[in-house]
Amino acid sequence: MKHLPRIILFTLLSVVSTHTAFGQKDYTRYVDPFIGSGGHGHVFVGANVPFGALQLGPQNIFQGWDWCSGYHYSDNVIISFSHTHLSGTGASDLGDIGLMPYSGSMRTKQDKAADPQTSASSHYSHDNEEAAPGYYRVDMDNGVRVELTATERVGMHRYTYNKKEGENTPRVLIDLDNGNGSRVYEGYLRRVDDTTLEGYRFVHGWAPTHKVFFYIKLSHPMRSLHTFLVDTPQGTDELQATRVKGVATFGDEVREVNVKVAISSVSIANAKMNMERELPDWDFNSVRASAVQKWNDKLSIIDIEATPRQKTIFYTAMYHMFIAPTLYCDVDGSYRGIDGKIYRNESHVNYTTLSLWDTYRALHPLFTIIQREEVPDMINSMLSIYDQNGKLPIWPLHSGETNCMPGYSSVPVIADAYLKGIGGFDAERALRYMVSTATNPKQHAVKEFMEYGYIPADKKGEATSINLEYAADDWGIALMAKRMGGHDDVYDTFIKRGKSYELLFDRRIQKIHPKMADGSWYEPYNPFLANHRDHVGDFCEGNGWQYTFMVPQCPEGLVCLHGSDEAFISNLDSLFIAEGDLGEGAPPDVSGMVGQYAHGNEPNHHIPYLYVYAGAQWKTAYWVRTLQEKFYTDEPDGYCGNEDCGQMSAWHILSALGFYQVNPSNGVFVFGSPLFTRATIRLPQGKTFTIEAPKNSADNIYIQSVRLNGKVRPEAYITYEDIMKGGHLLMNMGSKPNRKFGTATAHRPKSAE
Repeated sequence: MKHLPRIILFTLLSVVSTHTAFGQKDYTRYVDPFIGSGGHGHVFVGANVPFGALQLGPQNIFQGWDWCSGYHYSDNVIISFSHTHLSGTGASDLGDIGLMPYSGSMRTKQDKAADPQTSASSHYSHDNEEAAPGYYRVDMDNGVRVELTATERVGMHRYTYNKKEGENTPRVLIDLDNGNGSRVYEGYLRRVDDTTLEGYRFVHGWAPTHKVFFYIKLSHPMRSLHTFLVDTPQGTDELQATRVKGVATFGDEVREVNVKVAISSVSIANAKMNMERELPDWDFNSVRASAVQKWNDKLSIIDIEATPRQKTIFYTAMYHMFIAPTLYCDVDGSYRGIDGKIYRNESHVNYTTLSLWDTYRALHPLFTIIQREEVPDMINSMLSIYDQNGKLPIWPLHSGETNCMPGYSSVPVIADAYLKGIGGFDAERALRYMVSTATNPKQHAVKEFMEYGYIPADKKGEATSINLEYAADDWGIALMAKRMGGHDDVYDTFIKRGKSYELLFDRRIQKIHPKMADGSWYEPYNPFLANHRDHVGDFCEGNGWQYTFMVPQCPEGLVCLHGSDEAFISNLDSLFIAEGDLGEGAPPDVSGMVGQYAHGNEPNHHIPYLYVYAGAQWKTAYWVRTLQEKFYTDEPDGYCGNEDCGQMSAWHILSALGFYQVNPSNGVFVFGSPLFTRATIRLPQGKTFTIEAPKNSADNIYIQSVRLNGKVRPEAYITYEDIMKGGHLLMNMGSKPNRKFGTATAHRPKSAE
């Protein structure tokens, strides 16, 4: 794929650079939002602020899986600019409240042809497109320049209509019909006065139901508002129906129109309140500069010394990390809960878009370092969902629970925060909710897990991978219960469940092997296949090769099952070279293949770091550096799979710093291979933690020795406490492995019981 157009580097004349702990820098100039917008990355392209409730960006015609975010780099037709988008997911939804400016005759059709005589859609070229944190611009073929920026809950549009013969009348289509793979069941649009519109869009989608209310202000008065049921005229000024559209028409003399759109999950009145509190004026450039400031505040948390290309890849990954979770409450703290009721929180900020099966592995552990102050709000949001829904969240989106992916993956996030000493939430309440969720018979396959001690393959689809996810989650419950004290029964129960992977490991073949209810192994079994038994999957997005190593909670236990370090290393080596077809029906998520290792799918992410648990840290260094160079580029297809709400990016950030938290709930960061000569993390209370590898290069990828604050550190890992104290980590790098580093059992990481 060709290189995409370079982003315009902002100057002090166009934006306000932020003062950071590292001096006056504009880190946003390194961010290229188009990275990951091609291939299967599925990232959001548009204007937003970190963790914003609103993601304002271009909407293509939805054409299937690669349009999950509403935009794909291969496309060349825009049908609107909508205000909510997912980023990096493998499922589609949102795309709410679309606006499309055009001029000339009144038109509402949105089609691929984008005929300017019959369609409101328009072709565009990437040569006429620009994206940067907090800003998006495109000069469409229909003659309209669109510029977008945003606050947390309000999107701001600036339309410049270029006068064309016969197309003097400027218009804006308001599209409440088209979303992103979802189905609207009720829409409403009303003209309040000549400069105000309001309404709502109610949708069934991936999230079973979500409701978006909106309030729109225009900088110029409308001449008229015509309403449509899809493309059939209905009248003027107001329409309540299923598939609502409207066209606002301005005077022929108008050449520029600014539009503000505020959203709310609660009501139109709350959307109006959000606008009045958050964006009362019309200064587009000021809003853009404020968005840049907010992005710089996040991006400046880590400062690196690297090549321009490395900085582009790194800071773009950081940018993607801060798109989700997303804010899900109005300025007064009110929001619509999972149960459809309205709640108001004054004690914490409410979040949604929690892609937990993905993000518990790296994104949330990284947040405990670089966003520690945000973590309690995220956890309290999860606990609130339990209050509304009777279980902790699986994959919540707006006011819906998608129940997508196996595991109760909020559990390790909560446990990890508690074990790291992060307060701000009720630990007893949290543990009670964790245990309740893990023993809820309505939770998928929990009843079978509790009955058999494992999940039989002949009882549930994807049984083996569900079992392994539950085991990783349960380990966190056990560790948290032990640390809290007074919960010995909880510890005993869940540490045993955390070791249930032992029941699924077949020593004969040294693989995880689906087991039947009678205790026998499923046969015939082929660990290369994603599906067995008439295409019934035993694994979620993977095969037996990959899930053999899905034991992040206790890798040393997995090493023991192999019988020796050498046997484990040999089996792990084989993963990276084994050739075989995943078979019919294999999911497209299994991507970024190196042998049977699939970097494009999250259950694989910890696997390169497992060598350290068998005393071969240098092999981890080799594979981590190889994967970094192979699967993270500065092209539109710069991710090898779905970016998944920051997880793919978080793996890169942590690995580039030189370490990764394998066990999701114990705060031990395993050494890999740092990518830069120097990186500095800005910590709370004015502290910093610097990782320095002065001899680092494309050849010098192996750690020879490590010093922490001047003292030799023989261990092949570092703890969360070490990092958060601040200090200096010096890694001496070389071109040949130091096979003694981290080899001694005492110097290997441990998964505390």
